[in-house]
Amino acid sequence: MGTHVIKMPDIGEGIAEVELAQWHVKVGDLVVEDQVLADVMTDKAMVDIPSPVHGKVISLGGQPGEVMAVGSILISIEVEGAGNLKASDQLVKEPAPIKEAAPAVAAPKVEAAPVLESKPAAACRPAPQAPVARDADERPLASPAVRKHALDLGIQLRLVQGSGPAGRILHEDLDAYLAQGTQNARSGSTPSGYAERHDEEQIPVIGMRRKIAQRMQEATQRAAHFSYVEEIDVTAVEELRAHLNEKHGATRGKLTLLPFLVRALVVALRDFPQINARYDDEAQVITRHGAVHVGVATQSDVGLMVPVVRHAEARSLWDSAAEIARLATAARSGKAARDELSGSTITLTSLGALGGIVSTPVLNLPEVAIVGVNKIVERPMVIKGQIVVRKMMNLSSSFDHRVVDGMDAALFIQAIRGLLEQPASLFLE
Repeated sequence: MGTHVIKMPDIGEGIAEVELAQWHVKVGDLVVEDQVLADVMTDKAMVDIPSPVHGKVISLGGQPGEVMAVGSILISIEVEGAGNLKASDQLVKEPAPIKEAAPAVAAPKVEAAPVLESKPAAACRPAPQAPVARDADERPLASPAVRKHALDLGIQLRLVQGSGPAGRILHEDLDAYLAQGTQNARSGSTPSGYAERHDEEQIPVIGMRRKIAQRMQEATQRAAHFSYVEEIDVTAVEELRAHLNEKHGATRGKLTLLPFLVRALVVALRDFPQINARYDDEAQVITRHGAVHVGVATQSDVGLMVPVVRHAEARSLWDSAAEIARLATAARSGKAARDELSGSTITLTSLGALGGIVSTPVLNLPEVAIVGVNKIVERPMVIKGQIVVRKMMNLSSSFDHRVVDGMDAALFIQAIRGLLEQPASLFLE
């Protein structure tokens, strides 16, 4: 047997050190080639570190949240054969095994070398087991199908004992967990919903959550935020969207409201170039951009990420829709490239149906504007003396008052309102 040492790789862009965000394995785990061992965090993105070998984890080189230098020992794996540990490396003291820890929420990963699973007969299923005592933020091994099955059943995977290779959770493990829950309910051992609770949970702010916290704090401390809210009648643009989806949805793809909002931004910014800008407050330089690179705030399991639709000014509705969908999928799966998460000139943020009535979005520095979309609701409105039901939506937008005057911000939002309420104007040149 030998030892294979994996060192912190050089991720590029002149980065000398990165943050260890999360371990996906612990000491004693059996791993297979291409299995994701850890996530590391750069200033721009989360990066997977896969295993190049089969073997058993014998030591971990750092704690989640620790900043590690490129080239330092990340993990040691016991392998068949001689391994790659050189004589000079043996002089380096290996860190003691550490307890696995992880950030509050882990990004979903496409796990390499999946194990093909089949449901055995009932007699072969694992016996019902009590919940596993895992850390609240630990991400156990399971295939995408098992994760979806657990989500459908309302089961937290961290509580399930896995019976597959390396502790992988199988479909029958979910069945066993449900059976145990049913047995507890019949025996009356399930805790009452009115019972006193005294448990506490401490969640380290590391990885992407730490980056988000730092950026939000920096944005609110450095920029002079002000927000402007306006309601928009989106009945006409929603009717146009429904018509286009009915006519072209099968061949070109379905349109959401976001591509129309991106188009409205592009057209409105022609008259407000000071809003499509980035402000370097250290150099005291404002850069106005001709290209409209729209950041689309996207919620992922590790927090808010902002992939960028580049050159939105040159895209059709369907082109924008396809790119938004592609980037959102990449961000939520943790596979967005670093250059897909930087370089935006203005940001669009939306919580969809959960958008509420009003919000106060925080600027995505060094940009000077962010347009926030609230939910669409049907409300009675008075039009030409008649009460009619219309689809209404608020835009809650924030600006950097150091760069954008209040009047310009208001006129900009009113321009977007006019474009969406008369959607044919979106396509006039």
